[in-house]
Amino acid sequence: MPASLPAPSPEAARHSAHLVEFIRRDIAAHGGWISFARYMELALYAPGLGYYAAGAHKFGEAGDFITAPELSPLFGRTLARQTAEIMSHSRRHILELGAGSGKLAADMLAELEQLGSLPNSYAILEVSADLRARQQALIRERLPHLMDCVHWLDGLPERFSGAIIANEVLDALPVHLVHWHDSAITERGVAWGEQGFVWQERAISDIALLHAAQKITVPDDYVSEICLAARGLINSLAQRLEQGAMLLIDYGFGEREFYHPQRSRGTLMCHYRHRAHADPFFLPGLQDITAHVNFSDIAESGIDAGMELIGYTNQAFFLINSGIAALLHDTSPENLRTYLPLSAQLQKLTSPAEMGELFKVIALGKNMASPLCGFASGGLTRLL
Repeated sequence: MPASLPAPSPEAARHSAHLVEFIRRDIAAHGGWISFARYMELALYAPGLGYYAAGAHKFGEAGDFITAPELSPLFGRTLARQTAEIMSHSRRHILELGAGSGKLAADMLAELEQLGSLPNSYAILEVSADLRARQQALIRERLPHLMDCVHWLDGLPERFSGAIIANEVLDALPVHLVHWHDSAITERGVAWGEQGFVWQERAISDIALLHAAQKITVPDDYVSEICLAARGLINSLAQRLEQGAMLLIDYGFGEREFYHPQRSRGTLMCHYRHRAHADPFFLPGLQDITAHVNFSDIAESGIDAGMELIGYTNQAFFLINSGIAALLHDTSPENLRTYLPLSAQLQKLTSPAEMGELFKVIALGKNMASPLCGFASGGLTRLL
């Protein structure tokens, strides 16, 4: 184990060992090799064992990373205002994908109530039973009178009209690793060796993956990610969305920057106890595994599925356009105990050196009558 990373507790180490054995058996069942997308899927979502399926704390200071909703209530309150605008042009329903701790849902509902714009329903699609229980407990504690408005789904609804929210969902979808080298294209997958998991490359057998890889031009000896799962998710959402818009918020780039010559080892990253590193085989089940989002691919998938690209910008522009500064001004600067922390949180959410530039917001929709306030200035669609 790298000396720079803290050692797990004996209980956590045993949990990881159980997941390692689970994945090892899956590799054996598939002839000694699985795609990295399969490995990532099991490491994150294997029932009762994967990172998001088990009970360890993931969000906030006590977890492995901090998301924008955990950082500040200003994020959810601002997002609520954009969501209210979407609902004014469609129906009064919200669908959130992967709601994490539930804090975003709670902050949005509280703000929407203040605005007199509560939805008729707030649906949460959550694959983790552990996280679902935490979300229910948080909303029951903070907004008990709104519990009847919130319900949890096991799958996407057949039809939907309203606002769809996905904050840091796309980066956690399994990705395929592709290696362009010597005029050939191979897929980098996972096998089992004497010391545990090892990388092993094979010819690409998935036709959709091969076609996607052949369209990408990169220098020789270049490794990066292709997320077929994101394409599938966008297509599924597009089929179900009748009217309204989806807001997808995550860290990533347009395609030209995503496959930049200097990014020759890809964007794969792991998060463990607020430390970032690049070894996805380290303590499976105890760390998050992510990849940056190719927003050009997201936009193209949405358009191909019949949606309109409404806007694309960075998080700073989106939050400022949506009124985050006005929310800060609701607190008097003379109230230092409240104002100073909120001011610092706003800085982290919008600063180019923090989350403001790396995180992007893309909006895709159907039958929307007007543009959205979050994209009124600072549009970056030219970079897609």
